[in-house]
Amino acid sequence: MRQARLDQDAIAELIAAAGECVFLFTGVDGWPAGVTMSYLHDDGEFWLAAVTDRQHVKAVERDSRVGMVISNLGTALPGRRMVRIKGRATLHRDRATLDRVLPRLAATLAPSGAVALHRLLDSPKRVLIRVEALAYPQTHDSRKIAGDGRGGGYDGRRLGN
Repeated sequence: MRQARLDQDAIAELIAAAGECVFLFTGVDGWPAGVTMSYLHDDGEFWLAAVTDRQHVKAVERDSRVGMVISNLGTALPGRRMVRIKGRATLHRDRATLDRVLPRLAATLAPSGAVALHRLLDSPKRVLIRVEALAYPQTHDSRKIAGDGRGGGYDGRRLGN
């Protein structure tokens, strides 16, 4: 349904507003897997913090092909919006990258508690996952569908509210 897709400006708005994604990877058993993670988006790249022995880190070590799904749930953006990102991941464990990215990640995720979050993130076994977005194969914007895609008028509330 091409008419319900996000344009590039709307994708950028969603990425800036959300701050959280489902990080997608292939599990050791070959099945799709995902974990919810916070991110820093900077200069077209996504930065996510993880710990070395986690399954998603091991997955990136095996195969750098990853995905991310970002929705507007929990943001002030109206409607229901989502983007799936097809990306290539690189792991960074070096001190210079950790020192450069962790403070910015902490400031983005917890503006009023950045120092405390940085202290928490800067821990043994910390690794950063950098995702280069290669494509946005699926997007959705319910505001472009009659009745906000629910068959009725959109009143700004989600189901169950």
